[in-house]
Amino acid sequence: MADAGQAPEPPRGGPPRHRRPAALFFEPPAGQQEQEHFFALETITDPRELLDRATELAVAFQAAADRSMEFQALAAAQLADPKRFDALPAAAVAERAGWTEDYAVKMIEYGRELLRGPS
Repeated sequence: MADAGQAPEPPRGGPPRHRRPAALFFEPPAGQQEQEHFFALETITDPRELLDRATELAVAFQAAADRSMEFQALAAAQLADPKRFDALPAAAVAERAGWTEDYAVKMIEYGRELLRGPS
């Protein structure tokens, strides 16, 4: 027997059969907005615990942003690599990333340093 919401396999040579949507048992309330939840920080009542948890998150987000920037630099360096037949000039990299051309040049150089590895 087929699972609920799934149509059985179509006969060979016949048109494909589509799945039917699952039935709703209730209608979601119209106009009711969901409360925004940010890592459940709004539920923490102890200010010490809130500060600790918020600080942990801020440090984690900063580390993620730093790591993302390194990947941006690596990608910029790869896109501008003169060995590539489709190498982009710094201005094109800047336009693609939403940077100024000066910043793109710096990111390309930083990416090249990362690609070279530790000295």
